[in-house]
Amino acid sequence: MGININKYLTPPVILIASLLIISLMIIFPVLNMIILGAILAYGIRPVANKFQSKLKYSSISILIAIIVVLIPLVLLFGYLIYETSTLVSWVLANNSYSDVNQIISDISKYLPGINVTEVNSYIDSAIQNIASYILNYIVSFISKFANITLDLFILVCSIFYFVRDGDRCMEFIKSFVPKDYKEFFDKTIDSIKNVLKSIFYGHFLTSVIIGIFGCIGYSILGYPYGIFLGVLTGILQLIPVFGPWPIYWILFFADIACGNYPRAIIVLLFGFFLSTVDMYIRPALSSHYADIHPLILLVGFLAGPLVYGIVGFIVGPLILGITYAILDSYRKEYLVGDD
Repeated sequence: MGININKYLTPPVILIASLLIISLMIIFPVLNMIILGAILAYGIRPVANKFQSKLKYSSISILIAIIVVLIPLVLLFGYLIYETSTLVSWVLANNSYSDVNQIISDISKYLPGINVTEVNSYIDSAIQNIASYILNYIVSFISKFANITLDLFILVCSIFYFVRDGDRCMEFIKSFVPKDYKEFFDKTIDSIKNVLKSIFYGHFLTSVIIGIFGCIGYSILGYPYGIFLGVLTGILQLIPVFGPWPIYWILFFADIACGNYPRAIIVLLFGFFLSTVDMYIRPALSSHYADIHPLILLVGFLAGPLVYGIVGFIVGPLILGITYAILDSYRKEYLVGDD
């Protein structure tokens, strides 16, 4: 039996669909900021509610909560840009990657069969290309200051209004859901909330804790850029499979090549400590909400920046996690239940 399409393609439906498409085209350049604003609003809202219990005006409470949450993130991002540009400029100016060549030569004594000349040539070229790419990216990033300012303004506005009017927005969307599907809609929203909590508490909070441990540990051990190494450790902790091991293994081999064997052993033990802490903290925090497969997060972290830029590190895994939650909710409601 065929479906009568004309029954559904009424003038109001065509008008609404056309306006939705045009509206999407208009907001598409800043859609990533709006999505990120909605996600951050979910995490900022509890903070705003705490301020609301002590202040009279909700708008002031929301603005204070946004400042409390966003200012550290902006400062962290600025710190990363500054330290990265300083480090890259120092490497290029002083030709310091020659130290890496010496390290490779020292390590090759214990690994026979390695062509040191080819390896050194490859590393020299790779380091110069990476350094040039980073500097060009930073220059390009700064040159787009006007666009960045607009994005930040839209982000802050999105957070503010989603925190203040999030309930009304959800009720507006829910009003379009047919009565027979309202229960499924409510369960889906609950699943999405669990995914957000799992990623916020189980992954971002774990990353912050590991990063703080890394900053303290590397600084105590006397490494230059100890805080910067700790921040990188926390960022790598966000990426499943990777974790903090690239940082402490590089430091281990560098100390071995320099003959600083005691510190090499200590930093390796410290790295194992960080990995062990992650094995306990992450499941303890995330298992209370939702169990998300590591592959979903890995693809989100790696592919998100390709689509949404630097904010893709947050938006990518969250969107994939929410998609997984919706599919899982549909499977449990309509597929598993029918068996």
